[in-house]
Amino acid sequence: MSASNEKIESGTEFRPKFDSNGLITAIAQDAKTNEVLMVAYMNEEALKLTIEKGIATYFSRSRQKLWKKGEQSGHVQKVKQILADCDQDCLILKVEVDAGQCHVGYQSCFYRAVNRDDSTQLDFIAEKVYDPNEAYGK
Repeated sequence: MSASNEKIESGTEFRPKFDSNGLITAIAQDAKTNEVLMVAYMNEEALKLTIEKGIATYFSRSRQKLWKKGEQSGHVQKVKQILADCDQDCLILKVEVDAGQCHVGYQSCFYRAVNRDDSTQLDFIAEKVYDPNEAYGK
């Protein structure tokens, strides 16, 4: 292991490793239940704002802009802790939430599972917790 890798993997300095597009994967996890809520991306500015404000802010790859989780729906993520993986190229945001986190109405974006008998099919494993038409005014 190189001295540089050892410093990143064993040291205490936070040195997030952004990819060639300037992004880092960020997994939002419910701080109380440990349920994985969603996976998104952050650029350096989104991470800085998240740390400063304590509210999860991400970078939308499709819209090429920052977005604060809950800016439209009101379903914000209050960040309680940020975990960095061993090589600091992925983050887990332990968040406190008050409502569903998926834009289609579920608590988690992971509301379907691959069917064990037919791997071309998905099975619903959760119920909707809110009406996205009301939250997003569509």
